[in-house]
Amino acid sequence: MILGNLASSVGNVVGDITGLNKPSKNTITGSVVIVKKNVLDFTAVHSTVADSLFELLGNQVSLQLVSAENPDPANDNGGKLGKLATLEYWNLTYTPLLAGDDSLYKVSFEWDEEFGIPGAIILRNNHTAEFFLKTITLENVPGEGRIHFVCNSWVYPDRRYKKPRIFFSNKTYLPHETPAALRKFREEELQVLRGDGTGQLKTGDRVYDYALYNDLGDPDKGADLARPVLGGLAQYPYPRRGRTSRPPSKTDPKTESRLFLPNILNIYVPRDEQFAHLKLSDFIAYNLKGLVNQIIPLLEAFVNYTPNEFDSFKDVDNLFFSGLPLPTDLINQVANNIPLEMMGEFFRSDGQQLLKFPVPKLIEDRSNPFAWRTDEEFGREMLAGLNPLLIQLLKEFPPVSNLDPRVYVNQNSSITKQDIEYNLDGLTVEEALSSKRLFILDHHDTIMPYLQTINEYTEAKTYASRTILFLRGDGTLKPVAIELSLPKMEEDKIGCVNKVYTPAEHGVEGWIWMLAKAFVNVNDSGHHQLVSHWLNTHAVLEPFVIATNRQLSVVHPIYKLLHPHFRDTMTINALARELLINANGIIERTFCPGKYSLEMSSVIYKSWNFMDQALPNDLKKRGIADGDIKSLDDLDRLLIKDYPYAVDGLKIWFAIENWVRDYCSFYYKTDEMVQRDPELQAWWKELREVGHGDKKDEPWWPKMQNLEDLIQSCTIIIWIASALHAAVNYGQYAFGGYFPNRPTLSRRFMPEKGTPEYAELEKNPEKVFFRTMSSQLQSLTVITVVETLSNHASDEVYLGQRTPNWTTDAVPLQASDAFNRRLAEIEGVILKMNIDKKLKNRIGPVNVPYNLLHPTGEIGISGKGIPNSISI
Repeated sequence: MILGNLASSVGNVVGDITGLNKPSKNTITGSVVIVKKNVLDFTAVHSTVADSLFELLGNQVSLQLVSAENPDPANDNGGKLGKLATLEYWNLTYTPLLAGDDSLYKVSFEWDEEFGIPGAIILRNNHTAEFFLKTITLENVPGEGRIHFVCNSWVYPDRRYKKPRIFFSNKTYLPHETPAALRKFREEELQVLRGDGTGQLKTGDRVYDYALYNDLGDPDKGADLARPVLGGLAQYPYPRRGRTSRPPSKTDPKTESRLFLPNILNIYVPRDEQFAHLKLSDFIAYNLKGLVNQIIPLLEAFVNYTPNEFDSFKDVDNLFFSGLPLPTDLINQVANNIPLEMMGEFFRSDGQQLLKFPVPKLIEDRSNPFAWRTDEEFGREMLAGLNPLLIQLLKEFPPVSNLDPRVYVNQNSSITKQDIEYNLDGLTVEEALSSKRLFILDHHDTIMPYLQTINEYTEAKTYASRTILFLRGDGTLKPVAIELSLPKMEEDKIGCVNKVYTPAEHGVEGWIWMLAKAFVNVNDSGHHQLVSHWLNTHAVLEPFVIATNRQLSVVHPIYKLLHPHFRDTMTINALARELLINANGIIERTFCPGKYSLEMSSVIYKSWNFMDQALPNDLKKRGIADGDIKSLDDLDRLLIKDYPYAVDGLKIWFAIENWVRDYCSFYYKTDEMVQRDPELQAWWKELREVGHGDKKDEPWWPKMQNLEDLIQSCTIIIWIASALHAAVNYGQYAFGGYFPNRPTLSRRFMPEKGTPEYAELEKNPEKVFFRTMSSQLQSLTVITVVETLSNHASDEVYLGQRTPNWTTDAVPLQASDAFNRRLAEIEGVILKMNIDKKLKNRIGPVNVPYNLLHPTGEIGISGKGIPNSISI
């Protein structure tokens, strides 16, 4: 027994010694979080059954570790591959019935010392259905501890892919810092995402590519639905969109064919850019589809039961406070054609079936129901309303035009000193100009080139406009003159006829002044929707989404910085092209430029400047800032101190800039590192030369040769995606849901003295107002659309919020925490300013506090919150 024990001990010692030269075998355990296709999704039921059978036959979900330390010559010097492991107990794991709930699986990997630290995982889905892979976490990795893989990607059956899916750990690498064992996989993954530019793209594909805006028209349905291709031509420059690869139309080979309802949600975007399959974002997508396919036809049916027009403001107020009864046969039509959840959204029941909408914040305060009509509110909304981006300092009186003198003549303003001087609180025009207290909202030069065409070939009857405002001592803006202009041919050039209107409160002159303000708001509504909103946020950002995914690896620090700000953008843009901005779409039917809407935005894009999107640059260019604003210490340079969009925006801007500076400075220690980063340089080159290819020769593009170029560029991108979009989107229902405040179309010209229209205005001014502005159907359509577009989803991700474990680097994590603390401080400051009665522009006569740049928000139409991305 003793000898036996001794021999055993010697054997153990020998084994321990020889073990120094042999790798020890270990098991690494991991957990995998997946969202399956919901079992209540009937299209997935057969896949669920098939996948269970596949599991029994051994066709499972397999995972394979990839070494970050040890390359394998047999694998083209890519990282050594571990043995296959499979998800355990697929059939026994509880699958939640509720959409979006997670399923947790375990997996065990064989590991030895020769393998080293895992840096990536190859995953193969051998089932028949896709699933959403959220995270993979490895536990107790020798020498490393826990390793996180933040995946957030749809994984389709492996047969759909030319290359198996690979997911990298949450470590961050500049290209030259990438472990040699992972470089092959880093480059191959980017090649997959770029595609080869050919072939039909299908649901589930992951290719990011570019195309012109050639999918807006539908010439196969008639010549009146043909639209010019935007982009690629000097006449119609435009940012690029994501390639959808549909075949050309039969009528025009340059125009891409369109999808038809009910297949509208099948438009191609890379799978991971699509709305989360199981969240409220999908409900929004289906609402947009339902608006076109079901709701608008029912609104048309409802209008046919009425006199087809609103006659008074009381009629409009009833939409929000009392509701309009629905005829019985229309109720039956609603019940038969609209899903219950959509009935609850658009057709509400208060003891009887009523057409009733949420009360817009503009008219919530019933102590002063006509506060929205006041001149003070009219001026305030240029500073704290839906489109606070256009007001600018008036530097020359009377205002002048910058239209091409070879084509246009006599386009300067006809406003005189006598028109306004009595309204300048005792100042002369020269004194008001020199003290920088005159401002202008100028919709003349942008509208005039299309005005004759709009008035002749659409139902609109409208004007180019200029509005002069005076900055009063209490910080409010007082409109002192509105000029409405129509084109007039003068020999071989385009001149104009101007008429000036000045403030009046009572009688028919008061209604004329109200109509003049409404004509201005028609122009402003069109510019807001087509330029401030669509072009300057949605459209200009899409090339950045595409280029970032094509040229920056998921482990690149700039990809990690920017990626949260691209969520859902390509999908909402694709839906907009199919339903909102397309030929005879909702925008063309309800906004003044009509069929020329996108064409006009293309002309305006000619003057788009990436650097001007930086808020400090924008304020200086508009003359609102008297000099450079380099920090919050320079806020006193604002000529309008109580300018809520500018004041709150600058706080957000510098918070973003400081966060970006801290983050980028950690990875790029020198300017030379920026210059020698091949992925970064390829990204910036593609953005300029392809994504915004029509602007590639502009001198204002940053050269991306130093750290400051990178910081400023990333700050602008994040600003556009988050705060700028929030400022022009989430107030749409608050200010535009009550459409008399912001009509989107005018159908008759201003009544002139001595005409029947003027006599009608004297007798029934409210009726004339509603016959002049948007029709009942157009107004109801706008309400339903902006109600949908003003919603914050239940899964909204607000500025500063990030997926847990998104990086392993401590300094960026600390900088991210500091950014969030700063945003919380800004929230507190905004709330305090909104109750400061000295700041009259914060809430205005309508008692609506300015919260559009309040960083966090609430579900629904809250008018508050800055999402990370353009997600609606």
